[in-house]
Parts: sequence; structure tokens; C-alpha cells
Amino acid sequence: MPKLILGFVGPLASGKDACKKYLEEKYGASSHRFSTMLRDILKRIYLPIDRNNMQDLSLALRNCFGSDTLARVISEDVKNDNNDIVVVDGIRRMDDIINLKNVEGFYLIGIEAKEEIRYERMKKRNENAGDDKKTFADFINDGKKEAELEIPTVMGNASFTINNDGSLEDLYKQINEIIVKLKK
Repeated sequence: MPKLILGFVGPLASGKDACKKYLEEKYGASSHRFSTMLRDILKRIYLPIDRNNMQDLSLALRNCFGSDTLARVISEDVKNDNNDIVVVDGIRRMDDIINLKNVEGFYLIGIEAKEEIRYERMKKRNENAGDDKKTFADFINDGKKEAELEIPTVMGNASFTINNDGSLEDLYKQINEIIVKLKK
């Protein structure tokens, strides 16, 4: 059976990382994240790893080297990954899937959750500097920034959609159902 490549798209704090971690733990999946290369560069040039810097760096790289620059890197990483299940986290733009959709075994999975639930999750996890101090209005504004604008369009291309308004058990059940379908 060819490897499964599962790309996750969804708005901020919808549960992409929770899905990735579950697949790593339950199925031994490996993962590749668009933001990893941005974090690596920011760390290397001694700049804070925050949402604004990652968005600015992403835009600069895409403007300088082509809109699919990050997608080319991820696509090569995925092709060179020997795991049976590979997760691609952080898909946000149609350009992000331009190369991936041509890789055998790639499936795009949309993850949705209500804004209020996503806001509470974002504050709790505090992944980026200052997330725990953001107001609901700040969170809504983050969702309107350039990096987030194409997410609804990309989600419209998903092979599967997961609703993550419920518990982790509900989320895991939906993931397991998708894996069973894809392995048939």
C-alpha cells in the first residue's frame, strides 16, 4: 500500500496539531509543518518567534522566491519521508497544495471548530509569544491576516472535513474513521 500523506488545513487553533500528535502516537506517523522552516530561520537570525514575524517571513520568502516556495520544500520533505503515514500541518494557501496534490497518497483534510472554542484553545496552548494575552478581538483580527485569508478556499478542496467542536475522543474517532476509509 502506498504511504498516506494527510494534509491538514483549518483556521487558527482548529485542532491541526492535535490531529498530528494523535496520528504520531497511535499510528507512528511522521510530520512536516510549514511553520517549522519559518521558526528555524527566525531562530537563526535571532528574531522573536511570533505570529507577525512568521507571517512577514513567509510573505518575504514567497515574494522573493515564488509563491510556492514553502510548498516545494514541504513536497520534497514528504517525498523523502519513508513513513507509511505522513502528516503535513499548516496548509493555508492553494499554493501550499500545488505540489502536494500531485504526490501519490495525498489527501487534504479540513478541520473546523467554532471561533470561541478555538480562541480558548489558542490561549491555553500559548504556542506563540503573547498568545495567552490576546483578547477575543485580537484573535479574530489574527484570522483576517494575509496568511489566513485563503483557508476557506483551501478547505473547499478537502477530501474530508473534521468537526472539532467536541472532545478529544470525538476528534480521534473521526480521524480513525478517515484512516480506515483510506486504507481500504
